[in-house]
Amino acid sequence: MIERTLAKSIRSLWEQYPIVTLTGPRQSGKTTLARWLFPEADYVNLEAPDIRGEAAADARGFLRRHPAPAVFDEIQRCPELLSYVQVEADEAGRNGMYLLTGSHQPALRGAVSQSLAGRTALVELYPLSMGELRKAGVAKTKEGWLLEGFLPRLYDRRRGHPAFSQLYRDYFRTVVERDVRQLANLRDAGLFETFVKLLAGRVGQEINANDLAGAVGVSAPTVRTWISLLEASFIVFVLRPYFRNFGKRLVKAPKIYFTEPGLAAWLLGIRTERQMASHPLLGNLFENLVVMDAVKARCNAALDADLHFYRAPDGLEVDLLMERGGKLRPVEIKSAQTYHPGMGRNLLRFARIAGEVERPTVVYAGRSVPSDTGVSALSFEEDWMA
Repeated sequence: MIERTLAKSIRSLWEQYPIVTLTGPRQSGKTTLARWLFPEADYVNLEAPDIRGEAAADARGFLRRHPAPAVFDEIQRCPELLSYVQVEADEAGRNGMYLLTGSHQPALRGAVSQSLAGRTALVELYPLSMGELRKAGVAKTKEGWLLEGFLPRLYDRRRGHPAFSQLYRDYFRTVVERDVRQLANLRDAGLFETFVKLLAGRVGQEINANDLAGAVGVSAPTVRTWISLLEASFIVFVLRPYFRNFGKRLVKAPKIYFTEPGLAAWLLGIRTERQMASHPLLGNLFENLVVMDAVKARCNAALDADLHFYRAPDGLEVDLLMERGGKLRPVEIKSAQTYHPGMGRNLLRFARIAGEVERPTVVYAGRSVPSDTGVSALSFEEDWMA
């Protein structure tokens, strides 16, 4: 098993809370991590209808048969169990009792906020990060990373793995179509599939619901609902604009990225590195990869993502803004392999507007190089978040 950075945070939170709730996309490795971290704990998968029925019919008896420490997988399938978990935790009065996992953010977060407020730490596990794979000795070309992506199943040497194109085909059919269609109660699967593919064509771009609605043939409110469901199910990540502390009107439309960059490439019909290298959306897909690696770095430290982008009406844009200790770190993302000082021009303009900023950085596809312009030039394959 590839070592997961989040493991350290979960161990620490296990000592501080009676319950730890682990959410994230399907196939991001939640079950594997939970069982590896707590091999002595009783493991129960609530996806199984008979086990779920048992828990729903007699929750007290179920918890007696599965005493703490216990891992309850896919807890959103049986939200009524959470109230009884709360009672058990309160009566025991100790930490490190239950690890709960789930993939449906809206159902799980709603139930947790109602039943477990103040009793659980909530953390998110995304697919593998560049750092995790780098430590495991995995190396690829830029195009290879974008094409094959980061799902743990692709790197499981114990049981082998399918071809990446087959994996993403199955992932789309089982996760996107099944999970999101259940949440949305969709009647026309074809329209929704068209919508998701059109969304992939707008990766890294500001989303105009009216334009998408016209292209798909549905209403703008429907488009907004679908995007919210995709975000809540960890299929897409919505990067929202930063508009605090500036005395001018700023763009407020969000940008869309796919949680798994390999899925975005598959939806666009890209199947080879050669196709990727010449694709018109190469820069957008590379930006997707870098943004999601920043998300993973924050979440692996058990922090909120708290990331934004900046764009002013005069055209000044910064791809990524990260807040650290009250300061902003602006990041520009470039898919080129050769650095030149002009890449950091927008970062310096932003610094003059924003005042004191922390370490303006260009993250690009080449090697990290020294720079005397006040802008760091760092490779996407290195730990540029440090």
